[in-house]
Amino acid sequence: MILVLGIDPGSRVTGYGIVRIEEGSPTYVASGCIETTGPDFPSRLKDIFQGIDELINRYRPDEFAIEEVFVARNPMSALKLGQARGAAIAAAVTNDLGVNEYAARRIKQSVVGSGRATKGQVQHMVQALLELRGIPSTDASDALAVAICHVNTRWQREQGVP
Repeated sequence: MILVLGIDPGSRVTGYGIVRIEEGSPTYVASGCIETTGPDFPSRLKDIFQGIDELINRYRPDEFAIEEVFVARNPMSALKLGQARGAAIAAAVTNDLGVNEYAARRIKQSVVGSGRATKGQVQHMVQALLELRGIPSTDASDALAVAICHVNTRWQREQGVP
């Protein structure tokens, strides 16, 4: 059994999703959001780091996957997103986890079958693939999608698929 922690980084809300790989398929373990409460941006980065550190210590994942930064229309937003990603990655490497990074397009392709899928389509497929009773929030759903993408990519590597 292998546990995968998927992260959808954000400077205000960072989604997380944890799946277990059993017989090659992902099974739901947990998901949610780390909502930052700090009064300034450095404090929010600290919230992200500590939140992910707590998740790693609670669940003890074997592997860590995170969405890559995409180029946004607003350069300042992209910079803040990159810093939030950095806080998440720092928590992972501090806990000796390797970092697996995936582009948003690849994540959507892996989960929905189209790199141009909407957030609603991702939520629906995450719910279906993990056999969830309810639909997770968009941030948690995106993080679960990152974890599922990692599981699929891992399986393809093991099968020798390029």
